[in-house]
Amino acid sequence: MEFKIVTNTRKIAQLKKKIRAVQGGTSSSKTISILIGLIEYAQKDKTPTLTSIVSESMPHLKKGCIRDFKNILKAHNYWKETNWAETDKIYTFESGSQIEFFGADQHDKLRGGRRDRLFINEANNVSFMAFEELEVRTREFVYLDWNPVSEYWFDTEVKDKRDDVDFIVVNYLGNEALDEATINSIEQRKNRKGWWAVYGLGLLGEVEGKIYKDWAIIDEIPHEARLERFGLDFGYTNDPTAIVALYRYNGGYILDEICFQKGLSNKQIADIILNENTKTLVVADSAEPKSIDEIGQYGVTIIGSQKGKDSVKQGIQLVQAQRISITKRSVNIIKEYRNYLWQTDKDGKVLNIPEAGFDHALDAVRYALTSLIDFIPNQIRQEQEQRFNIIESRQQFNSTK
Repeated sequence: MEFKIVTNTRKIAQLKKKIRAVQGGTSSSKTISILIGLIEYAQKDKTPTLTSIVSESMPHLKKGCIRDFKNILKAHNYWKETNWAETDKIYTFESGSQIEFFGADQHDKLRGGRRDRLFINEANNVSFMAFEELEVRTREFVYLDWNPVSEYWFDTEVKDKRDDVDFIVVNYLGNEALDEATINSIEQRKNRKGWWAVYGLGLLGEVEGKIYKDWAIIDEIPHEARLERFGLDFGYTNDPTAIVALYRYNGGYILDEICFQKGLSNKQIADIILNENTKTLVVADSAEPKSIDEIGQYGVTIIGSQKGKDSVKQGIQLVQAQRISITKRSVNIIKEYRNYLWQTDKDGKVLNIPEAGFDHALDAVRYALTSLIDFIPNQIRQEQEQRFNIIESRQQFNSTK
């Protein structure tokens, strides 16, 4: 993997004031460019410094900035395993400077010691209170980056209210390292006015047609929560296999990400599920009956989801009618939740057809939840229950052999 210096990297490097705000569209290289700059500062320091890289949670950092940080260093042959403190998530450079990573939900860190530099990644998902706690304890400068899906505290409390703010907008056109397939994918959405303004051009707007709303993000699964189902959406080469655990709690449901990975065989999928729970029913995409049967033969209690006319639309409506929470470690579910949209026509009119792409884990959620609630006709439900009972009987028979 190669990380190139592109136009947007140079633009970001020219920001000089204390607050360095980078608003951008998808694939604009804003996060990579900021990380490259912070690494360069740390390597060239004459006196050791401390840089904090912060996002909404540690799971979010592990899947994003930490992974990118390591890849950048490894790509340039700078990475040394002995310099990385895994427990504390701190890298120490030969200059003595350190870069640390922590989540904005770690409140002791927010009110902890001072630092020299700060980067708040996807700042629109971090509270204004957290920003103020961190910024006031930062000596040199603060980078912020985000996709401008809607107005947030930077627009209302910082941008025009301080005289120490540099602000730029970047988009994919300033990232010459992009491959043609990605560019084509972005430009295919030019007719979607809201999406194009935000993700294509990097301009402040409202992405029209968000499907799910008002879900809560929680720290962990309460002890009293009861595991009801696993949802499974198949993938392999191009799409990930998504497995989601569905818990019932206090009149609502909790989603917990178990797996979101490409290239898994049916045996590997079965092992992941069995490692979590051997009895809980798995509801999988019924479009792959052969995979369902094979996974069942490995000892997983699994059935196919029920599909039919308008089943996707009705299932989405049923899911949205519930009180839903997501564990903060479920990074991919959270990402899909924030980006799952209805399609729009060339005039920007919202259609009742989900946009493909951010729907793998959420399809798994829909399969699991609709199997629990009185959405399925009685005849189909009876067929499901019969298949479930047959599977249980088969497993009990095999265990007595």
